[in-house]
Amino acid sequence: MNSPRTTLYRDKHNGKIMGVCAGIADYTGVNVFWVRLVALVLAFSMGWPIFAYFVAGFLLNKKPPYLYRDENEQKYWQGVRQSPRRTAREIKASFRDIDRRLAAVEAHYVSSNPRLTAEIERLR
Repeated sequence: MNSPRTTLYRDKHNGKIMGVCAGIADYTGVNVFWVRLVALVLAFSMGWPIFAYFVAGFLLNKKPPYLYRDENEQKYWQGVRQSPRRTAREIKASFRDIDRRLAAVEAHYVSSNPRLTAEIERLR
């Protein structure tokens, strides 16, 4: 069963304490160093983020061990989470490009094969 790849998880494998910062880094695609630095600055300046960290540590599910097949899939899902509309546009553009290239191959093959051209015209 596939786990939802658009869910925020605790990443105990890459985490230091409870894996919350590592999970946020995995979710957003931001380097874990910067997430930890921001968490520390907020914790020392405001105090309440320490409480929020532990609440998140108890509420978030642990990241499944094989959520992504490889690094490319991980980057893809991070992009989906950051901007679903941009990802949808990129996928549509990829399909349009594939369609255009297939049409070019078909046109080349049909134009160089008069028998096939005649057969296609007969079917229309």
